[in-house]
Amino acid sequence: MPSAYSVPFLEAIKVRRSILSLTKESPISDDRIVLLVQHAIKHAPSPFSVQSCRAIVLFGEEHEKLWDFALKRTRENLPPAVFETFEPKIKGERQAYGTVLPAFYKAAAESLPDRVKGLLKQYPEWYEHANGMAQFVAWTALATEGLGCNLQHYNPSIDKDVKETWNVPESWTLRAQLVFGKATGPPRGGVDKVFAPLEPRVLVYGRKD
Repeated sequence: MPSAYSVPFLEAIKVRRSILSLTKESPISDDRIVLLVQHAIKHAPSPFSVQSCRAIVLFGEEHEKLWDFALKRTRENLPPAVFETFEPKIKGERQAYGTVLPAFYKAAAESLPDRVKGLLKQYPEWYEHANGMAQFVAWTALATEGLGCNLQHYNPSIDKDVKETWNVPESWTLRAQLVFGKATGPPRGGVDKVFAPLEPRVLVYGRKD
């Protein structure tokens, strides 16, 4: 089994794909999953090293409870015809092994100098950038060690349920659901991913031959 600690980074990022067909199995232990998530939260960059990233990891019945909340709130918030398109997808996520809930903590900046706190208030999107990088690191690490994953966004409709059920501080801003389990189907978009040309997407000036 490959280890996220030894697979070359540029190879690992190619393994990270969206896989929707997942089962309640895992090739690695729960402790190992938690270790990889902790590594992502610890080492992902953050503005001024404020270390604002947070996460909740749910397994078993706790994971199922989350997706029961998602089903209930989606049913309440969408017209019946639209909800019918979401219902199978949400039930499919419930059949996975677990979920990571990435979050960030804005109050982490309170111990920083006033100048820095002022910048973070002026540019709150920096917290989002840090959280996105933590999500990417966790997703890549889990995928490298054999788990299929996909990223969902049922916030803010489930936020109240999550915070009340798992004693999540009000100061945490919940951002996504990284679902994981044993993959039983191909990645979204197929095994052989089709890439758009890089030339119009990467502009280069002043390069030396």
